[in-house]
Amino acid sequence: MEDKAFETGKRAQSGPRREVPAWLRPLLRVWPAIGGRPNAGDEEEEGHAGIRLTYDLKDTLTDNRFVGLWRMATGFRKIYILAVLAAGLAALSSSAVFYLLRYFVDDVLANADLQWQIPWVAVGVIVLTLLQGLFSFGMGRLAAQTAEGVARRLRNYLYDQIQRLTFTYHDTTQTGELIQRSTSDVDTLRRLFQDQLIGIGRTGLLFLVNVSALALLHGWLALLSIPVLPVAAVASFFFFKRMEIVFESYQSQDAALSNRLQERLTGVRVVKAFARQSYEIERFEEENWEKYRRGVKIANLHAMFWPTVEILTGGQVLFAMYMASMMVLDGGISIGTYIAFFGLLTTTVWNVQGIGRLVAHVSTGLVSLNRVQEIIRQDREELEDGSVPTKQGLRGALQFKNVQFAYETPAAEESGGAKDGKTADKVKAANKVLQETRSRAFAERGYVLRDINFDVEPGQVIGLLGATGSGKSSLVNLLPRFYDYSGGNIILDGEELRNYARGFLRSQVGIVQQEPFLFSTTIRNNITYGLVRDVSDEEMEAAARAAAIHDVVQTFPKGYDTLVGERGVTLSGGQKQRVTIARTLLKDPAILLLDDATSSVDTETDATIRAALSRLMQGRTTFIVAHRVQSVMAADQILVMEAGRIIQRGSHNELVSQHGVYRQVYELQVQVEADLEREIAEVVESAEVKLNGLEEGPRTPDENGAPPESEIPHTVSKG
Repeated sequence: MEDKAFETGKRAQSGPRREVPAWLRPLLRVWPAIGGRPNAGDEEEEGHAGIRLTYDLKDTLTDNRFVGLWRMATGFRKIYILAVLAAGLAALSSSAVFYLLRYFVDDVLANADLQWQIPWVAVGVIVLTLLQGLFSFGMGRLAAQTAEGVARRLRNYLYDQIQRLTFTYHDTTQTGELIQRSTSDVDTLRRLFQDQLIGIGRTGLLFLVNVSALALLHGWLALLSIPVLPVAAVASFFFFKRMEIVFESYQSQDAALSNRLQERLTGVRVVKAFARQSYEIERFEEENWEKYRRGVKIANLHAMFWPTVEILTGGQVLFAMYMASMMVLDGGISIGTYIAFFGLLTTTVWNVQGIGRLVAHVSTGLVSLNRVQEIIRQDREELEDGSVPTKQGLRGALQFKNVQFAYETPAAEESGGAKDGKTADKVKAANKVLQETRSRAFAERGYVLRDINFDVEPGQVIGLLGATGSGKSSLVNLLPRFYDYSGGNIILDGEELRNYARGFLRSQVGIVQQEPFLFSTTIRNNITYGLVRDVSDEEMEAAARAAAIHDVVQTFPKGYDTLVGERGVTLSGGQKQRVTIARTLLKDPAILLLDDATSSVDTETDATIRAALSRLMQGRTTFIVAHRVQSVMAADQILVMEAGRIIQRGSHNELVSQHGVYRQVYELQVQVEADLEREIAEVVESAEVKLNGLEEGPRTPDENGAPPESEIPHTVSKG
């Protein structure tokens, strides 16, 4: 429907177009690929509708990987078939040249009456050579269009697929691995379509044409020319199987190396701050050495295979040429037949030698296909699977009833090729049993959250206090359905939380995280990122003012068009946090999640951010995750968590009056702050005394030669 609407709108803009005959449509699609100039409308359709995500690549999941490759070429098959046909015509043109040479030597040169045909023979050779070049050019262009189109669609699909996978999958999958599969493995598949598969088709057709031509020249010589070829084919098969195993190991190590590089470059400031460059170089060298070792295995396989094939095929050529030479001397064949036989045989053998290279690359391509299909095979997170109408926004009333939660791991993946049909059903059944087993295991081992019970009125502020690992972040992550709870019920505005679509919930929930994340773009784009509609400058600036970042942005030369660098590196921690607050304000969520939003900033910045958060929390149901009591003191209800359970609840005044963890933490933090303030006051007082002493001049030492007491620096206790 989307493609039809796109085409209808485009035709309405460009006016009526004549209906193209069905037999002409494949040619019109091929014409741009071989250098022709397409119509503007056709070019637009190819550029936008032809490669869009209209084909679900899950259809490529099958037991037979070559069938999977064929399905992956959906939309480009006609072009690819034409490329193979062009390869066959190029092979015919090449073989025809040798037949023409045979005619020239045996008939034209030997007969004075036919020597007038010499120029025409030359023209024939030139024409056949030009045809061979033209067909080879067409084959290359058509194969390249198919390869680039398949790779572009695959990259788009993988990018979309990765973004739609569950949080559980991303929790257990390294970023470097995903990058490796989305770039290096996709490029390997692109080369597979562009060079290797078309090369196998070309070699196969050339072999059939040349062997047929040899048989027409001399049947006995043709039989003498091919006995080693089955041996080479068997050797290629074993080489293919071994290369597939070794290359998969190599790609896995390449992904591990990429992941280490990506992670260390991201944390380069930490590495430099702790002067750990030498340590990181040693760790990188270990990974790099392992990649080198596995790469040497691939090189050794090539080193064993190529000499074997070359010795076999070289011996075959020598034997066949010897027999052909003896037949010439005996008068069994003519010199022209010998020349044609030599040309056809060497061309055939050279291509048979090349099949080993193609087999090696095809095996690597199939490994990359497996790695890519492991991502495609994953089930996407359903964003629009809710049954609750979403025309109105949320009020924010919540009830947690005996909620329990345990993190799960993704379903086990098959190590072999992708599955479909009966195999897919077996895999699904096995995964279902696996999930049930995990659920029982979770019940036996315990949950991250246990027996969570509390109610929240719309607009209330809930504080979550507890040590690291007590379950605070896990609890708030259930609200936007980043994860689904394992037991109990969460009721939101009178409806079970699972009945709300994830997409709707996430549009109604705003999150300010402990570590603010900004994209490498302008401040304007970062603030407006959470909205799909156009945002006016007035709206954006109002949100920035409420977040106390507008005045800071105005000091930058380019204002809101200032690039913040990778992960917002050009801004301070407090400035990045206030940009994320402005982004959340602009989203205008009904429920707000503050995950330790002020834990990593200084006191002055903390006060600024608290003021911005206070404006953000007005009229919204808010959850504040914190380690410091001061962050949750103003909450309507404070939940103290320990080991996944709520051990205390109430307001600040209620909890302070009770004996328990909250009171202990509060008294400890108050004492620490009081000690800190006292020590700061002592240091300031000492500094003032020193300054006064410098202004009044040096003091006279006492009778023992000691300086006056006021000049003795105070020792600051570290409490």
